[in-house]
Amino acid sequence: ALPGARAVGGVVRDALAGRPVHDVDVAAPYPPREIADRLLAAGLKVFETGLQHGTVTAVLDHEPVEVTSLRRDLATDGRHAEVAWTTDWREDAARRDFTFNALSMDAEGHIWDYFGGREDLAAGRVRFVGDPATRLAEDYLRVLRFFRFHARYGQGAPEAVALAALRDAVPGLQRLSAERVWMELKRLLEGPRPAAALALMRETGVLGAVLPEAGDLAPLARLDGPADPVLRLSLLLPQGTPPDGLTQRLRFSGEGRSACAPCC
Repeated sequence: ALPGARAVGGVVRDALAGRPVHDVDVAAPYPPREIADRLLAAGLKVFETGLQHGTVTAVLDHEPVEVTSLRRDLATDGRHAEVAWTTDWREDAARRDFTFNALSMDAEGHIWDYFGGREDLAAGRVRFVGDPATRLAEDYLRVLRFFRFHARYGQGAPEAVALAALRDAVPGLQRLSAERVWMELKRLLEGPRPAAALALMRETGVLGAVLPEAGDLAPLARLDGPADPVLRLSLLLPQGTPPDGLTQRLRFSGEGRSACAPCC
């Protein structure tokens, strides 16, 4: 249905790293309307809810697969991007955050690596595509994504140029919605080595900007239990600190606030 389409991003990265693959994302060198029409013509169930952003969701073997047009950025404001469609794979890869997230794989299993992502993945190096400051200014959520990916894939200390760019990008975090901040913090807390990631965030000034309530990281570092992000978050609060201010600031749902209360 989509000649020339490739698997992109996390599915390629995790397959190369020998890790479980969850969501499958696909990119294709066609405008979104054409992608939807081609998939419908092939008899697939298609949801067009993300069409204006270049993404459609197809149901394949009862599993949702996101298919996105190749894109290039026209303008960015630190939160969102105005994009145009392209047929240039390298141009699409160049707008991604980290080199190992810019990998793609075609139907024959060939890996397309424009920026050295395979080498960085093998070396445990989280490296920005191009200039770190430029990538961060395009979307400041990438500040938090860096620490999450470093906790999961990184080995050793991050590169000095990346840390410097992260420090400089701290003021831009104010542009992010509370929902996006919590979404990324939640993923970090669900993953491996959250205490080490948070310590690095503290060193760069990031933790104070997004989670000023955080106290001693030692209780979290000692925790040997389920990867419950709310429980892990509660361990960051100094004993006796009411969680209400934090849960309201991060825009927790009613269910999330209820879950946090007994932990704090």
